[in-house]
Amino acid sequence: MFLFLFSFFLFGSVLLFSLPSLDGFLSWDSADAFGVDSKGARENHNANARPCSSMSNGAYSLLNCIEKWQTEEKRREKILDKTLNKMSFLETAFVVVPWNYSLCVSTRYKMVENQSKLSELRTICCDRSGFRSDVCIMKGDVRTHSPSSSVFLYHSKQQSKFIDFISIVHRAAKRHDDEELQHEKIRPYTRKWENPIMDKIDKLDLIVKKDTMVTNHRCDVRHDVPALFFSTGGYTGNLYHEFNDGILPLYITSQHFKKEVVFVILEYHNWWIIKYENILSRLSNYQPIDFAGDKRTHCFPEAVVGLKIHDDLTVDPSLMKGNKSILDFRHFLDRAYQPRIKGSIPDKEQGVQLKLNQSASVPTLGRSMKINKDDQKHRVKKPKLVILSRSGSRALVNEDCLVKMAEEMGFRVEVLRPKRTTELAKMYRLLNKSEVMVGVHGAALTHFLFLKPGSVLIQVIPLGTDSPAETCFGKPARELGLKYIGYKISPRESSLNNEYHKDDPVLTNPKSVTTKGWQYTKEIYLDRQNVSLDMRRFHKRLLQAYDYSFKKINGQISYNQTTDLFKLC
Repeated sequence: MFLFLFSFFLFGSVLLFSLPSLDGFLSWDSADAFGVDSKGARENHNANARPCSSMSNGAYSLLNCIEKWQTEEKRREKILDKTLNKMSFLETAFVVVPWNYSLCVSTRYKMVENQSKLSELRTICCDRSGFRSDVCIMKGDVRTHSPSSSVFLYHSKQQSKFIDFISIVHRAAKRHDDEELQHEKIRPYTRKWENPIMDKIDKLDLIVKKDTMVTNHRCDVRHDVPALFFSTGGYTGNLYHEFNDGILPLYITSQHFKKEVVFVILEYHNWWIIKYENILSRLSNYQPIDFAGDKRTHCFPEAVVGLKIHDDLTVDPSLMKGNKSILDFRHFLDRAYQPRIKGSIPDKEQGVQLKLNQSASVPTLGRSMKINKDDQKHRVKKPKLVILSRSGSRALVNEDCLVKMAEEMGFRVEVLRPKRTTELAKMYRLLNKSEVMVGVHGAALTHFLFLKPGSVLIQVIPLGTDSPAETCFGKPARELGLKYIGYKISPRESSLNNEYHKDDPVLTNPKSVTTKGWQYTKEIYLDRQNVSLDMRRFHKRLLQAYDYSFKKINGQISYNQTTDLFKLC
């Protein structure tokens, strides 16, 4: 008993005084693996500190542990060398010490246990501080084993004294999983807080093992670049979620690899690969791997498991290497789709489009704008308006009236009815050359990402959808540099006006209904509501967009002179 107490006290003292108070031990290369601008993030750490509600804190947690590792590394190694050389008798005494005893003492952030300096000790470092997702890094001899839904990290025979010492303790404990040094579980999807959907996401077991028998883990395919594991399950199939939960986080997590990364996909869908082929080929030089379908053992020098996500449909520059923003993602989309559309649009179609762009327009609906004689000497350009049409719920009942009013105002109008199978390159081509987009709140509005900065987005906001309308599209659109107009319908513009009494809270106080829970919002306001626009009321917003876009495309106003035109936004 005395030996146990003395050993436990001595072991705890060694850990507490020799290991710094860290969130995890990482090399600077590991910061790059998370896509973090280490220098910039360090400088802005205090200024940008915020509660742990997103992956942003994860980036700072990692940088914090990296900094502390660098300053404490030499001191820790000296103490460990002296201690381990004099304490061989602890080989037997530590049989009673739990194997999962924490190797780091967390102070400011709560990180997973048993994290070490990845590049040397070859362990797993996970950041679980984010509200939206978990991300783990593995460095060293990384090997897939899809039949068991596992990714293994093997230690080479050349081990540090610290790992050798831990292995001795581990062998003495005679655990059933005698080769297993560390075990983490992760579901690599970006809706961590939503338990019902996360329960449907495939789980990965990340396991560190001692390299004892080479034949137990042969390589069928060896890669010289890192792997990035993520899932295309969950809400995939809904355009908003495909971008918000998938494509944007994939860009955030992988763009710094400069295409030298292999995507390993859980819940792999061929249609998803085809749909986003133009984007995927700009992020990786390699064919994606179907984790469940490819039974071969793939070997990597490094793996990142899970995707980082900043906020809804946006990129936080303070968390990105090089301070990249959502505008950089928009330029990335240009590079992804421009080569595709240049090779797919027939010359005849391009000629017709050019004539439409140059055709003259004389306003006829009492516009406040006047065209002087000098302008009439030249063909003025007509702004293009795209209307996103919906079928089913939240449909625009009087869409034909809107088209007629917009054409009389002077717009070139095109009505789009995108489907799940609609080629994104075609949507990009149409919207990239449009000045204004109008649509009722719904997933299809995600196409606003294809509008050029300075274009106009008008979101028709049905009753009871104020909050998701702002979160999902209003705020992201402004961050992209769009001129955003949110048109909140009145109760008499809603089909619910025919179902409820005029004094019912469903019509008069939607917030009192939506605060009861998402299910109420979905059943009443999302699934059972259509919209019939009050054309006189909506005309003001549309005219505002027309005046601005007409002046902009005809050189009468610059991009930086548009603020005063949007006081109604």
